[in-house]
Amino acid sequence: MANHTAKDFAYLSDLHYEHRLWRNELNFYKEELNILQERLGEIVSKNTHNEVEAGVESFQNRFDLQRDHISDLKHRIKKHEQFLSGYAKDHPIAVDHIHFTDHTAIREDYEHFRELYKEMKDQFNHFAVKWM
Repeated sequence: MANHTAKDFAYLSDLHYEHRLWRNELNFYKEELNILQERLGEIVSKNTHNEVEAGVESFQNRFDLQRDHISDLKHRIKKHEQFLSGYAKDHPIAVDHIHFTDHTAIREDYEHFRELYKEMKDQFNHFAVKWM
């Protein structure tokens, strides 16, 4: 572990807390995608223009990609949580005093997902307003 700073490390409780927040938010995004999907269905039922069809197909693909990203992030969080739980089980006394390598890569990917999701949702809402 060369050239790590204190920022690169975190306590188990802090990592676990962040995992819980992320899982909760990801469940929210997954449910919200179902609502957006229903709205997309309403747009399809009320419009037959070619422009609408292209937009519907594009958003359907984007919704599917967002679901894939949610699934991937949840899997990565679960794997990291399992690692931390295993360590805590094997070292119950030391776990409260040890710094773990921060999950920076997951955090960065999660934040990037959030930005892309918000952008997609904003674009979808503009599309929906135009065609409803």
